[in-house]
Amino acid sequence: MDLGSASRAEAIDIVAAALVPRFSRLLRLLASIGMQDLTRTEAGLLATLLDGPRRITELAESEAIAQPTTSKLVDRLEERGLVLRSQSPQDGRVVFVEISAEGRAKIAESREQIRLLMSETVQDLTDDELGALVNSSATLERMIRTLQARSANR
Repeated sequence: MDLGSASRAEAIDIVAAALVPRFSRLLRLLASIGMQDLTRTEAGLLATLLDGPRRITELAESEAIAQPTTSKLVDRLEERGLVLRSQSPQDGRVVFVEISAEGRAKIAESREQIRLLMSETVQDLTDDELGALVNSSATLERMIRTLQARSANR
């Protein structure tokens, strides 16, 4: 849709209503085809841990899943050698979860599978469509930074 054929308010509404469901569907399809060894939830949690160790409560909040579910997920990932648990030196009751070397390798492998799948998928796009996606990538990064700042301020 060309912004010229819609008002700015209409364009904002279209993006607000359609972008997330379409991204979600794209991610589900990529995950189901490209990630053989990880679920989307596992991959999301491991990707979060790339930024550093987190408490279970922090992981539950950042991944938008219940704390008991997060604990079970961490248990499964720990059994597979993808994460490690450690106690806080300041407070022995606090347990941190961090990604292991095996977890980093698994995330890198999954990301490469998805990158290859995306490369194959965009081959059929026109130059204009490809250019629009390149421009959208920068715009999406700006939106992410805006939301991260808002999340940090709550």
